Parts: sequence; C-alpha cells; structure tokens
Amino acid sequence: MADKQASALLIVDVQNDFCPGGALEVPRGDRVVPALNRLVDRLEPQGVPIYVSRDWHPAESRHFRPHGGIWPVHCVANTPGAAFRADLRLPREVIVVSKGQQPDSHGYSAFEGQTPAGERLDDDLRRRGVTHLYVGGLATDYCVRHSVLDALKSGLRVTLLTDAIAGVDVQPFESARALDEMTRAGATLATTEDVIKTVLQHP
Repeated sequence: MADKQASALLIVDVQNDFCPGGALEVPRGDRVVPALNRLVDRLEPQGVPIYVSRDWHPAESRHFRPHGGIWPVHCVANTPGAAFRADLRLPREVIVVSKGQQPDSHGYSAFEGQTPAGERLDDDLRRRGVTHLYVGGLATDYCVRHSVLDALKSGLRVTLLTDAIAGVDVQPFESARALDEMTRAGATLATTEDVIKTVLQHP
C-alpha cells in the first residue's frame, strides 16, 4: 500500500438515486456505506484527503432517456435524489467533485468533474502531492470503472476497495468484466480492513 502522506480516498457517487429506492438503483448499493464509514473514520484523523464525487446533472441532459440517452432521469442537481446518503459520514473538510453538469456530458468519471473552487480533480490531487488513490463507491461497472481507469492514465496508483463497491450490471457479469479491466490496467484490489490495518501499522 502507498504511504498515507501520498494517498487520498475517492468515494464515488454514493447518492440517494443510486441506492435502494432511487431512480437508478444499484442493487444493494447501500452496503458500501459501512465499509466507507470505517475507512473515513481511520483515514481522516491521519490527514488523508477525502474526496467525494457526485453526479450533478441538469434536468435536460443527453445522458437521460427523454433526451436521447440510455438512463432514467437521476441525480438532477439540487434534488433529493442527488444528495449523498444521509448515513455516509463525510468529514467537514471533504472535497466535493461535481460531474455531468453540462447538458451533453455523461460525467462517468470523477476526473471529468470539478471541485467547488472550479479545479479539476487531477489538478487538485497534484497540488496536494497525492500519488495514490483508494477508490470505492457506485457503480463498479460505470462511474467507478471510468474514474479508476482515468486515475491510472494520469499516473496515479489505485487501490480499489472490493468491499466498498457495487455494480448495476445492466448486462450480465458487467461488474466482473469491469473489475478484470481495472486490474489489468494496473489497479490493486484490497478490502477496507486491509487498508485500515496498514494505516494503523504506520501511524
């Protein structure tokens, strides 16, 4: 594992619309929350930067079926469905990355998004000296996959948190194929408990 001074945690799209009962439900998507909370509780006091991405679409987006896309309307900016899960314990200093904000943007990757300061995620990471990302969230086969692949392309090392991801599987076994693609591209697989043990061993 990378040392904590060079690492950051990226939580991808743990929003109401992607969790049970949401407009684009990821089956058992809420199960990622306890694992992510445990990791946040350990990493945040160590000074590890924590990022959380969100879909933040306009109501009229080409991402949506009514406007030519493939997805039901979901995560429209400033709606309850776009809010983060209430039981996701985000720290006060969390860095929110909003994506999919333009009508013609799918916004699958957190690296397409911007911080509240208008900075691209890769620029913000570089400014903080981050060289390694822990990644968890939703959904394995779409936004997690795109974010991980873009992180690797930008030269970052990536640890994918296997107990903190869940897939939508529009096609059978799509999440499994996404995991294979991410590992072949260079991502390392670990559980949140693996990471916690590593952080605790190197306080």
